[in-house]
Amino acid sequence: MKEYASGDIRNFALVGHGASGKTMLAESMLVCAGESNRLGTIETGSTVSDYHPEEKERQISIHSSPLHLEWEGKKFNFIDTPGYMDFIGEAISSLAVADLSVVVMHAVNGVEVGTEQVIGYSSGFGIPKVLVVNGLDREHTKFDTILAQCKRRFGNKVFPMQLPVNAGPGFNQVVDVLRRELITYKTDGSGTYSEESLPEDWEAKVHQLHEELIEYVAESDDSLLEKFFDEGGLSEEEMRGGIHQAVQDQSFIPLFCTAAGINVGVARLMDFLSKYGSSPLDREKVTARRPNSDEEIEIRLDGSDPVVFVFKTISEAHVGELSFFRVYSGTVSTGMDLYNSSQGHSERFGQMFVLNGKNRTSLSTLNAGDIGAVVKLKSTHTGDTLCDSKHPVHIKGVAYPNPNIHMAIKSKAKGDEEKLAVGLATIHEEDPTFVYHVDSELKQTVISGQGELHLQVAVGSLRRNYNVELDMMQPKIPYRETIKGKGSAKYRHKKQSGGAGQFAEVWMRVEPTVRGTGVEFNESLVGQNVDRVFVPSVEKGVSAACTDGIIAGYRVVDVKVEFYDGKQHPVDSKDIAFQIAGKGAFRDAFKGAQPCLLEPIMDISIKVPEDFMGDVMGDLSSRRGKIQGMESEGALQIINAQVPQGELHHYSTRLRSLTGGRGLHTEAFSHYEEMPRDIESRVTSAHSSSDE
Repeated sequence: MKEYASGDIRNFALVGHGASGKTMLAESMLVCAGESNRLGTIETGSTVSDYHPEEKERQISIHSSPLHLEWEGKKFNFIDTPGYMDFIGEAISSLAVADLSVVVMHAVNGVEVGTEQVIGYSSGFGIPKVLVVNGLDREHTKFDTILAQCKRRFGNKVFPMQLPVNAGPGFNQVVDVLRRELITYKTDGSGTYSEESLPEDWEAKVHQLHEELIEYVAESDDSLLEKFFDEGGLSEEEMRGGIHQAVQDQSFIPLFCTAAGINVGVARLMDFLSKYGSSPLDREKVTARRPNSDEEIEIRLDGSDPVVFVFKTISEAHVGELSFFRVYSGTVSTGMDLYNSSQGHSERFGQMFVLNGKNRTSLSTLNAGDIGAVVKLKSTHTGDTLCDSKHPVHIKGVAYPNPNIHMAIKSKAKGDEEKLAVGLATIHEEDPTFVYHVDSELKQTVISGQGELHLQVAVGSLRRNYNVELDMMQPKIPYRETIKGKGSAKYRHKKQSGGAGQFAEVWMRVEPTVRGTGVEFNESLVGQNVDRVFVPSVEKGVSAACTDGIIAGYRVVDVKVEFYDGKQHPVDSKDIAFQIAGKGAFRDAFKGAQPCLLEPIMDISIKVPEDFMGDVMGDLSSRRGKIQGMESEGALQIINAQVPQGELHHYSTRLRSLTGGRGLHTEAFSHYEEMPRDIESRVTSAHSSSDE
């Protein structure tokens, strides 16, 4: 396969809110470049990038799909990413290795919460943005409203490179502001077009916009700005020469018009990306560090040592694991040995590919700046760096959002535990925003993710790929038990029926300690009533009682225990007897010391448009939430609150329902505090019922 110099590569991610048309935009690009001979559709499951069974079944993108083509002598490496917020990790990992983000918006719906989120992530990664208003062949399109909305949300530097002439059903014409001409597309899906002079009624508006574009370009370069002021303008050649830098600086954010479902407007967008879009040369340095060191170094595109970053891993039947990677320095070749600086071992690069969905093209070499995939690395994971063993470096991994929804799962068939463990590990490897853990305290396997759909897809994958049938249920809440007062008890354990006897008597006092200090065990024995050799036995009994719980089966915390006296028998006293007596004394003393339950409190941060503030605040109040503060972020409001964990089951689903899908939240554990008596009664009653 042809090799490309770094300056001839365009790495970009197609991102945006769900159902904005990213997959069809990718499909149209492939058709324009001749990589695909027909335009697939979402409805028939025939698109190149949405090829996984669950994507065809649900008719949405779930996995990011790397694609490639050649256009005007440039190689496009572009990634079609999911738009649903449940799969935001796919967009984040793709943006991490892109040089440009192409943000797609629906021509009817405009700027949505997913649009704002991917714009924010793009800015966080320091990559420029190109906006696309897609679906202009639909009824009720509102291009002017969306343009104004973009300027309001993302700044006045959002600039329309094109204007739709006949938006709505039958859309096939745009006015090109850069070239000041009318473009008419065929509507046969081929993407071909013809050019002609501007109609008179468009000339004044386009002339004004063209002058604005010249000003934006001049602002990106001091020498051009000086000439602009001296001569009152720039030549067409100077202006076009400055567009690339203006895009890099985001002196302006270009906006394009498309109807990807019928392949209208896509070819001219590709023209712009090939001529003025970002190349790896625009990001020729990336920061890394030495392994086991805080020393930062720069990895340069023109370096001789190979440096590879793995940004995604997938596992496919009949192929095994595929690792998607970007080359940040040097050249990589099949058969090359590289050092995994993240894991501390060597890997041999096997067969390499570039991908278009499930279609793979083999290649032997990839140069700096390029993106590819390699099969069957031994133990390399998403976020790992591969490099020269003589000069090990580590590129910082991608930060993913914390999970905001949790479910407990249980296999229906005994003996499926090993298959389940392998499946869960594989899904987490493919998608780091999917997290699982086996909670030994609550005796549950808990899966966590970005939304209800996210978890449903994961469970579906376990069922389909690993033949594991699961029950899903609400996870148990890790409540805690403690006391509010002092208590004491004397407990005698005596067993004389058959065989060796058992005897122990333990006298114990308990009192509360500061929240978060755990259980403190002390002995203050005097005299010879109890041999000191039995103190560890009593402590074991107390520890067992704390693990099992006293009033509701939850772990005991924040209690000071004093073993101050007791009795023993010269023959029948032994370790097990004092363990039992210690446990019994502690239970009795605990019950007499005003026991209570503590519940975990979560810090949550909710991001919503101002219009929904009232509904969200009311819902928080119904969940016993306490508002900690509010702040603004652009057009969004951020509510910081503390809410009991027990009130947050399926909160992400409820929040999306309240806000029309525009609300997002994150959550993190804060502290434990005492539970209201009425709720405590329900929890203890449920525990009593389960014991019967």
